[in-house]
Amino acid sequence: MRVGDIISRIFSTPLAILATSSYGGITGKERGSIKIGKNLTMTTDSLGSHVLLVDDIVDSGISIEKSMAWLQDNYGQEIEELKTAVLWYKACSRFDPNYYADYLPDNPWIHQPFELYEQMTASDLTFANASTNIKSD
Repeated sequence: MRVGDIISRIFSTPLAILATSSYGGITGKERGSIKIGKNLTMTTDSLGSHVLLVDDIVDSGISIEKSMAWLQDNYGQEIEELKTAVLWYKACSRFDPNYYADYLPDNPWIHQPFELYEQMTASDLTFANASTNIKSD
């Protein structure tokens, strides 16, 4: 979602969100079966004819393939062109994205900047200094 939001802002195009999940377990590194949301969330009346499916990483390729199939099953009548883009493209993937920022010839575990929040609870947050950073007119 983070990558899609940035691309949407840069190119001034609407963003639609399809929630998926495939990793879990105690460490969050265990690949399970992919779960795909029932609905696509978007701010437009239709998806459009040219779709760019964006994800952070293509690892095995299963998630992006199943997401593409979901889009075709649910919006195929609207889609003329469906392309894919990822930040990280691992060589072990069985899927080749149309666009990627970094090709990884190995199979490293990627540590995302937001992973810090996966171990955090609401009680870990502090807002003690928030009022000193607010400027009034």
